[in-house]
Amino acid sequence: KSAAVEIIEFSDYQCPFCRKFWSETLPSIQRDYIDSGKVKLVYKDFPLGFHEGAIPYAEAARCAREIGDDEAYFKMHDKIFEEQNILDGGAVRSTIPYPGDETLKQWAKDIGYDIGSCLDSGKYRSEIQKDLNEGSSAGVQGTPGFFINGKPLSGAQPYTVFKQMIDAELQ
Repeated sequence: KSAAVEIIEFSDYQCPFCRKFWSETLPSIQRDYIDSGKVKLVYKDFPLGFHEGAIPYAEAARCAREIGDDEAYFKMHDKIFEEQNILDGGAVRSTIPYPGDETLKQWAKDIGYDIGSCLDSGKYRSEIQKDLNEGSSAGVQGTPGFFINGKPLSGAQPYTVFKQMIDAELQ
């Protein structure tokens, strides 16, 4: 929590470029900076209007957090991004089919959480909208969008771009 560098990520669970960041860049940031306490990552939802599953996916992750705290949240976060690759056959497309709430509930059960009633309630929609509004106000126009100690970075950039910005902030 007291990391010198804060990365705020605005992301959409149905966005293939967000998945690309999650699978290709985040593991290196995690290993080199987050695990050592130098960087704190804050994930914010930025559901794009043309992704029918973006809001339910975000709700599912928040429902998992309600049951099991941040660890559960990130287990569900990771499960959604893992399954996104399965849903779209591994191709990078702008529209990935949304499998439906029942599938989300099953994914949560697969990792040990029953999110059914929470997901059905829709109770986190206003919080998700708040994240979306915050991102829009900050200038985010697409996903993923990042702020590294307040400095904007747009798109699924390679690790080297993040490393350069993070190292500059740590100086």
